[in-house]
Amino acid sequence: MSCILHIETSTKVCSVAVSQDGACIYDQADLEGPNHAVKCGVFVDEALSFAESHAIPLDAVAVSEGPGSYTGLRIGYSMAKGVCFGRNVPLISLPTLEVMCVPVLLYHEEIEDDALLVPMIDARRMEVYSAVYDRALKPIRGIQADIVEADTYREYLDAHPVYFFGDGSDKVQQVIQHPNAHFLPGIHPMAKNMLPLAERKMMREEFTDVAYSEPFYLKEWASSVPSQVGAAFLKKKTQDSAIHRNE
Repeated sequence: MSCILHIETSTKVCSVAVSQDGACIYDQADLEGPNHAVKCGVFVDEALSFAESHAIPLDAVAVSEGPGSYTGLRIGYSMAKGVCFGRNVPLISLPTLEVMCVPVLLYHEEIEDDALLVPMIDARRMEVYSAVYDRALKPIRGIQADIVEADTYREYLDAHPVYFFGDGSDKVQQVIQHPNAHFLPGIHPMAKNMLPLAERKMMREEFTDVAYSEPFYLKEWASSVPSQVGAAFLKKKTQDSAIHRNE
C-alpha cells in the first residue's frame, strides 16, 4: 500500500487528507468557504508536515479533477501539481462526481441493489453538473450539464429508485417529485472520501500527466468582463503599442 495526499477543492468546501495503507491518518476541512486561496495551502502544508513528523514518505498526490468551481479547481490542481513536481511523485486525478458517491455507497445500507446514484454539483440557476451511476460506480450516463425540470431524469426514475445528492440536489428537490426520487442531504465532495478511488488507481498505476493535464471544467470559463468592453480594451492596447513602436 502507499501514502497519498488527497486534495479536494471543486465546490465551496476545501479539504485535504492523507492516507496510509488505505486508512485516513490526517483530515482537515473547511465547510464555510469558498476560502480555497487561504485554506488549501495551509492544509497541504500541515498534512505534509504531519507525514514527515511520522517519517512517512509520500508516494502520490490525488486531486479531485471536476467538474465544479473554475477557481476552486484551478487552486486545487495547481497545488497538487506543485507538490508532485517538488516531491517527484505521480499525480492521480479523480472525477469529482465519483468521489461524491463514495460516502453514499459506504454508509447508506438502505439503498436498494438496483438503485441509481445521481450526484449533483450546483452550476447556478436550475443547472447542475451530474452523472448517473449504478451501485458498482459503473456510468449509466456520462457527466454533463443538466437544466433540471420535472422530467429530466424520468427515464431512470420510471425504472429504478434514484438517489440525488450534492449541493445541486438541494434546489431541485421541489422540482422532481417522482415516487422513485430520493434525496440524501449533507453530501459534499471531500478529500477523505477520495481514498478508495485513489488507492485503486495507485495499484493500477493509472497516473495523470503532471505537466500537461488540466481540471475537467465541463464548460468553458466565461469572463465577467462584457465582450464589448474587453474588445475595446484590446483595441486600445494595440493602438498604444503601435504608437510606442513609431516613436
